[in-house]
Amino acid sequence: MRIKIVLSIVFFVCIALLIRVYYISIKSNAYYEEIAKQNAIKVDELAPLRGVILDRNLNPLSINRLGFAIGITPRMSVKSKRELLENEIAFLSSLMPEYSVESLTKTYLKADSSYNHDYVNVIDFVPYDKMIPHFAKIAQREYTSIKITSKRHYPHGALASHIIGYVGKSNTQDVAEDEIAKLVGFSGKTGIEKYYNAVLQGVKGEKKTKVTALNQEIEEVSKTLPQSNDLVLSLDLELQRYLETVFDEPSGAVIVMNAKNGEILAAASFPEYDLNTFVGGISQEEWSRLANDLKHPFTNKLVNGLYPPGSVIKMGVGMAILNTGIITPQTIIESTGVMELGGRLFRDWKKDGHGMVSYIKAIQRSCDDYFYKTSLKVGIDNIAPFLKKVGFGQKTGVDLPREFVGIVPSREWKKERFGKGWSQGETLISSIGQGYFLVTPMQIAKYTAFLATGNGVTPHFLHKVNDVKIDFPADPNIVTPEEKRFLKVTRDGMYEVANVPGGTALNHLKHNAPFKIAAKTGTAQVVGISQTDKKRMREEDMEYYHRSHAWLTTYAPHDNPQYVVTVLVEHGGHGGSEGGPIAAKIYDKLYEMGYITIPEAKEGKK
Repeated sequence: MRIKIVLSIVFFVCIALLIRVYYISIKSNAYYEEIAKQNAIKVDELAPLRGVILDRNLNPLSINRLGFAIGITPRMSVKSKRELLENEIAFLSSLMPEYSVESLTKTYLKADSSYNHDYVNVIDFVPYDKMIPHFAKIAQREYTSIKITSKRHYPHGALASHIIGYVGKSNTQDVAEDEIAKLVGFSGKTGIEKYYNAVLQGVKGEKKTKVTALNQEIEEVSKTLPQSNDLVLSLDLELQRYLETVFDEPSGAVIVMNAKNGEILAAASFPEYDLNTFVGGISQEEWSRLANDLKHPFTNKLVNGLYPPGSVIKMGVGMAILNTGIITPQTIIESTGVMELGGRLFRDWKKDGHGMVSYIKAIQRSCDDYFYKTSLKVGIDNIAPFLKKVGFGQKTGVDLPREFVGIVPSREWKKERFGKGWSQGETLISSIGQGYFLVTPMQIAKYTAFLATGNGVTPHFLHKVNDVKIDFPADPNIVTPEEKRFLKVTRDGMYEVANVPGGTALNHLKHNAPFKIAAKTGTAQVVGISQTDKKRMREEDMEYYHRSHAWLTTYAPHDNPQYVVTVLVEHGGHGGSEGGPIAAKIYDKLYEMGYITIPEAKEGKK
């Protein structure tokens, strides 16, 4: 009996062992095989080289300078290895005295961690020519590594700084939103560099290598190379440089845009700043200087500058008024120079008024009184919706980050913003682009393209990604055909602004090119005028920051619109006198470069 029990136990133990062997050798084979693969295959991510940014003629605007990064073995901040660390840092500082022992030590200790297994970069970038004399000496060091790296460089410094933008070290948010940001270590912070950051960063590669248990490489299993994407912008470098020579004002903005498709040939926000200052980290002193500059060089005035539009809004307001049918283009309004409403005086810029004026004359002479009286007849509820349709109070869609939307004043807007009702006086001041009204220069350029062509365009800087052209089709339906019926008479008014005696830009848009320009001037007040003032102080007699902003928006040729030029001079006073000469020179340059062609002269080269 005992023998049977023993044999039974042995039998069951053998069965259990056989089952276990079967499970380990057969059933668990796939599991352990996968673990073995993981142990044997090392996967390295390959960082892509950031794509370059070029102008339309393939001139470089943003490039990569090749160089080297220097790192030191990790976990050497512990007491037992501290002397080794000090020796390595002292050696590097002796070769390159511009890097002090203190700064290198601080950099290492800040980045080192007990969880870190990679070399700790103490110098992120050394230019190629500067590194070559020391390369062999550093390469022989046991605890120091050299890696090939790149650094963003802007060959034209401050030129088009608000458009191109700059890159900086990736922060926590960048890394959380984009895995490549962690791999490459930097991201676009402003401008095109930020807006198209995902495109410019490219696609990471991957290298799989078979290694031993000691992490020694045996063979390369596979390799996928990273991919880079280059951007070609619509900007013309020559024209962009020209803007800097003709805009001799302290602060403002200029936009030169194709009226038919929204392609921007040149644009600038002044003053500009050197982009290269930010790539390696800006000093506190330089940052404070720029941040405290009252001309706001950090503000991209093209899309982040909000200004009252002044009289350049009158075409949009006028079309909205005419669309009601209450006022026609032939309706004559007597302009006396002042309108009284509710005990308040609403003055025209011309003290004695303009006499009897129709719609065209109101545009030509920029008659405030006409718009006071006609807007009061139709009301803000018939004006604000049309202005929104033609692009105000919303983003233009331009490919720049953090675009502002501005404000189109309306009954609903005021109720939501302030919890108060609308007054008739607010209709009057809104009709001439004052009061709560705020726009960006980019919105004015888009709106001017609509006036010129009847279509809605998307202002844009992107021309191609690598060799693939990117299209931004115009939208002919931003307003109905019925709402477009007063475009011609509006264009006639803009023609007279620049070409008929009495026009507010007649003497300021003198140019040599053989075509006519259509225009509208604007003077946007930044300081209110007291009701007790009998005579308005001249702009040139005011303190600089009390002067009105000067607007001028134009298109040309007037009978075959090809380009829009919009100019804003901060605290410039008068739109015609300040913006006119700038716009005139730009049109001459566009003709000289072959961008604007007319039937009599088709020698354009572009």
